[in-house]
Amino acid sequence: MWRRFGSFERSVRLLMVNQFAINIGFYMLMPYLAGHLSGGLHLAGWTVGLVLGVRNLSQQGLFLLGGTLADRLGYRPVIIAGCLLRTAGFALLGFMDAVPALVAASAMTGFAGALFNPAVRAYLAHDSGQRRVEAFALFNVFYQAGILIGPLLGLALMTVNFQLVCAAASAVFAVLTVLQLLALPPRGTRGEARAGVLADWRTVAGNRPFLLFSLAMAGSYVLSFQLYLALPLELGDTGAVSLLFVVSALVAIAGQLRITEWARGRWSGPQAVVRGLTLMAIAFVPLMAPAPDGLRTAGVMACTVLLAVGGALTYPFEMDTVVTLSKERLVATHYGLYNTVAGIGITAGNLLVGAMLGGSRVWIVLTVVGSLCALAVSMLNRAGVLAAEAVPAQAGP
Repeated sequence: MWRRFGSFERSVRLLMVNQFAINIGFYMLMPYLAGHLSGGLHLAGWTVGLVLGVRNLSQQGLFLLGGTLADRLGYRPVIIAGCLLRTAGFALLGFMDAVPALVAASAMTGFAGALFNPAVRAYLAHDSGQRRVEAFALFNVFYQAGILIGPLLGLALMTVNFQLVCAAASAVFAVLTVLQLLALPPRGTRGEARAGVLADWRTVAGNRPFLLFSLAMAGSYVLSFQLYLALPLELGDTGAVSLLFVVSALVAIAGQLRITEWARGRWSGPQAVVRGLTLMAIAFVPLMAPAPDGLRTAGVMACTVLLAVGGALTYPFEMDTVVTLSKERLVATHYGLYNTVAGIGITAGNLLVGAMLGGSRVWIVLTVVGSLCALAVSMLNRAGVLAAEAVPAQAGP
């Protein structure tokens, strides 16, 4: 892994380290925010839901805007602005107790994610060139490592108080802001988008192969999100729930590069995505039959491992396919809309899953959703929709 890491140019390495630190800072704080709002500040349940919901809404709802800004202004300034916003937002969450200030801080942290997420991925795709799949595989290792370490650091700091957690998380993003100001080279397609924002959005929305792929993949995000919803509720025990995240992250960290290399030697990108989605669908099969508590826990862990392996197989090729379908124009805007579609899918899927929790129906439905996603991507691939030639080259600005 370190040899591969060192073989990329400095900007790509810096983006991977940045994402590692971004996830450390985010997951250091966010798992403990609800407890602070309800237990520390004694806010009503609806207020806690409002603060947390605003963060999610501002991120998912503004991904397209964040991607558009990255394409129009360049990736570097948008990434820096996102880190600066999250520095301020996390500081406010720790040291403010007025509800309007907390809502504003939550919106800031969400918009920050909407800014740097599409920009980072577009920047990574740009600078890794023909090694995009390999770069995204390694990127996911750093991504998952941050998810693994962040909550552990947050838990240790929570033994002092929540304000220390917020100060530490804010400091992480402050350091990232300075680091990127000093070391991240300017990059992107600045000057490419001159026809206006609405024209850019029409261009992306009119990319039919990209939209079909986005819709086909939306269900996969519903499946992976069950690590936060259905699987923890199935376990109930807090210690076992923590183990879910550890197992998921470790599978990705230890297996991502091997899985990607193995898949590249056997399948095309879309074929690898289909097989990854199939694995994610199969993951819920062990939970369909009634079982005693011990076997139930084993079934949940097996589901977690299969979801992690399927996600590791899918992710690098999925990210590469988005770039291919964009014809390398307005890449960040494409990623922004892709994330928005995924967010809508997660919201709708969670409403459906939440209504069916408590029986085997939910696992059957999730398996069907994953199977339909795999079938849809397979049909698109067989029809030639996911080929590089599917999107005609756009005229220059």
